[in-house]
Amino acid sequence: MKHKTTIILLMGIAAFFFGNFSLSAQTVEKPVPVVVQTDTIKNTSSKPILQIPIDSIEIIGNLKFKLFKSNVHASYYADKFTGKRTASGKRFDNKKYTAAHRKFPFGTKLRITNVANGKCVIVEVTDRGPFTKGREIDITKRAFMEITHNRNTGGLNVTIEVIDKND
Repeated sequence: MKHKTTIILLMGIAAFFFGNFSLSAQTVEKPVPVVVQTDTIKNTSSKPILQIPIDSIEIIGNLKFKLFKSNVHASYYADKFTGKRTASGKRFDNKKYTAAHRKFPFGTKLRITNVANGKCVIVEVTDRGPFTKGREIDITKRAFMEITHNRNTGGLNVTIEVIDKND
């Protein structure tokens, strides 16, 4: 085993010094670089991004975000609901990215953005609620903790955007 390793090492050194030295009879072509086109969003004003008002429609990649409501109250599910059936029939899991909303059809994807710090998360509507006055949406604990700035709170002001894929 040591003898084979030594031979391979010596062949590698020879290839380094002599250039076209190859381990087999086949010629090896240089890899062709792949050009990936990306969309970038630039902040052209002198204000921080969080102070720029959100447009009603924003397109990033192949996703279109349409503003539903801004500066509304969001809360998260208690752990006692884990394993129970949601209104859509799916089992609730507080470790996933799901939400409860009164109006959106089940399966609707939403981008929830914390107004205070700009962090956002994408959730899927799988349940109905919240049924407490003043609250617009309930999200799972995992989604809530990703966007919150204070983990000791139970509610946030958020912006809700509906996600549609562009054709």
